[in-house]
Amino acid sequence: MNAPGASGYAACIQHEEAPVPVGSTAHTGRRRGPRRPTMADVAAEAGVSIKTVSRVINKVPSVHPELVQRVTAAVAKLGFRRNDMASKLRSGVSSATIGLIIGQLGNPFYSTIASAAAEVALGHDTLLITASSEQRPEQERRLLQELCERRVDGLLLVTVGADPALLREEMAMGMPVVLLDRPVPGLSVDSVLLDNAGGMAAGVERLLADGHERIALLLDSLALLPMRERLIGAQAALAGAGLSAEDMIVVDGVSDPRSAAEVTRRLLERPDPPTAFACGTNRITTGVVSELWRSGRRAGVVGFDDFELSHLVPMPITVIRYDVREMGRRGAEMLFRRIAGDTSAPVTTVLPTELVDRGNAYPA
Repeated sequence: MNAPGASGYAACIQHEEAPVPVGSTAHTGRRRGPRRPTMADVAAEAGVSIKTVSRVINKVPSVHPELVQRVTAAVAKLGFRRNDMASKLRSGVSSATIGLIIGQLGNPFYSTIASAAAEVALGHDTLLITASSEQRPEQERRLLQELCERRVDGLLLVTVGADPALLREEMAMGMPVVLLDRPVPGLSVDSVLLDNAGGMAAGVERLLADGHERIALLLDSLALLPMRERLIGAQAALAGAGLSAEDMIVVDGVSDPRSAAEVTRRLLERPDPPTAFACGTNRITTGVVSELWRSGRRAGVVGFDDFELSHLVPMPITVIRYDVREMGRRGAEMLFRRIAGDTSAPVTTVLPTELVDRGNAYPA
């Protein structure tokens, strides 16, 4: 047996299929404009056949090392990603899937968005793949990459800190993206947002009108733009009443009912406890109400987000309501317009809020 050398390499080349010509079009029927690199693009860049690219990507051991090196270099240069759902793709058109990344599966706010988006997707004969970041930026990034590797046709995203560079890269390769609830600073893209500042301002104004001047504002992480906007709204309401920001107790990092109840308990134990609570999320509201009821204390309560069974709360509360389903529906419809080829300028839709009285009167 001869030792491997130049003649062995030449023999290997002779058995390969013809290289894909540079500039050739491997797929037809796709929407025009930027698109994700394909195996044909890698083959053209490396000067080899698609079969060789496939063998390298699938780590077939018999491929000559020089071919492996050329294909690997082309993959890195073009940003090619393996298509794990190739067998499920429609014939040269799309994957018939869209992705949705939300913050927490257990929060009715997110599940309602997912339900509305899934309904729109069904009308387009498309499957919605929903994933939860659980409010962790690193998990969100991993989910973004995985959904893109699965070749979803578009992305709906409720971000907790998306990397603008990663989103720009995906969008440059033809991935339509629509942001829900939270924009990404510096990224021009379709968005469906809430009037966070206006809604919280109205809520705090209601508490002030009811005679409360010692108000506690409980918020989730101020790293989230909606929380910062709700803080701005509350401060604007104070300023409108001739009060300063220091007249309000602000506690952030309140992420769930348990922590909200604990914060409420500590505030009520102070020598000068608040007489009212403004809650930044529905989960915070449920924690505040739970502790007020447990301790037998009375206080004014305004909460951002309505929630199921809020009308059964055993005390009067006011919620800042908006149409959650409309957010999911509009976002999904925007996304499908982009998938269909709409190249108009990005649009931002801001949904209005309203105050609604919930709960029941205190027992006599």
